[in-house]
Amino acid sequence: MKYLLPIIFLFLTACSSPSKSQSPFEAWQEAAQSNIRLLPRYGGVAKSPEQKAADDDLIKEYLGIFKTHRAASEGLIKLGFEYYYQNNIQVAMYRFNQAWLLDPGNENVFWGYGAVYSVLGARKQALNMYNEGLAMNPKNTQLLTDKATVYLAEYQDKTVKEDLETAIRLFKYSYDIDPKNQNTLYKLSVCYFMQNNCAEAKRYYDECKLLGGKPITKGYADEIAKRCK
Repeated sequence: MKYLLPIIFLFLTACSSPSKSQSPFEAWQEAAQSNIRLLPRYGGVAKSPEQKAADDDLIKEYLGIFKTHRAASEGLIKLGFEYYYQNNIQVAMYRFNQAWLLDPGNENVFWGYGAVYSVLGARKQALNMYNEGLAMNPKNTQLLTDKATVYLAEYQDKTVKEDLETAIRLFKYSYDIDPKNQNTLYKLSVCYFMQNNCAEAKRYYDECKLLGGKPITKGYADEIAKRCK
């Protein structure tokens, strides 16, 4: 049984529907050949004078609203995740790229890039994005927890023990930095539940519940109540 809620995403008009022989990531990459906005940092492609002028206008617009490059970048990341959770992955990537344009040194941009690749099933590419962000700030708990989630997903698919151990190590490091992150707590509980360690599974489950228990699925709540009495 899988305990992580899958994110179901939709390909929109500018991204062709994947054929039976294409994975979602392959379809995305195909669409990106004619739309650089689907690639992190616009794929590093040199932009036309018109595109550069549009970028300058965007920067001026958001600086007028948020006053600083970092604040504007964070505002766009927040907006990107709003689209992401509405299953509009394409527009989410547009916003993450705009956030990078405002502040290339903001590691949270790579949190957004990694989220897009994760939902496309491109775990290697997601890890690359999380690692780039962590190179800027090794203690960013959002990046750490989502990187750990990639390893947890790998374990769920392939049951390789080392993947689960890596996930736990990363989750615990993230927890040590921020013990009130409900996403981290929930997934740590899931990891220990998979190891049949009810004491630790219940510990992190209860901590998550005390903070609101927002990410906990009903399926997992039922399973832990049944097995870990």
